[in-house]
Amino acid sequence: MSSYDPPAGSTPGSPAPLQPEAQEPEAPKGQAQAQQVQDRVRLPARVGTAVWGLVVLALAALIIIAGLGIVALDGTYVLIGLMIGAGAALVVGGLLSARGRDKEPTRGKS
Repeated sequence: MSSYDPPAGSTPGSPAPLQPEAQEPEAPKGQAQAQQVQDRVRLPARVGTAVWGLVVLALAALIIIAGLGIVALDGTYVLIGLMIGAGAALVVGGLLSARGRDKEPTRGKS
């Protein structure tokens, strides 16, 4: 029998019979509900992601403004200003994030 021959018991023009898929064993009811709750919980955006997204948007806006000739910008000062603003936003966002995390009780050793 070659790999192109139909399986035994089927006609040459009919598709191969479907085999039932292996089913995973069901988890206990409590675990299934906990998994559903965990699937619904959305994690907040990370501070770094938001800050760097804002840096890219600000840089794009400055490039557009400079291209239109509305304002003459010095690239060095623009870059320094963006880095100072991004650094400050990362520090403040990190502190706020750590402050929110400190409200949870600790579990075990640190």
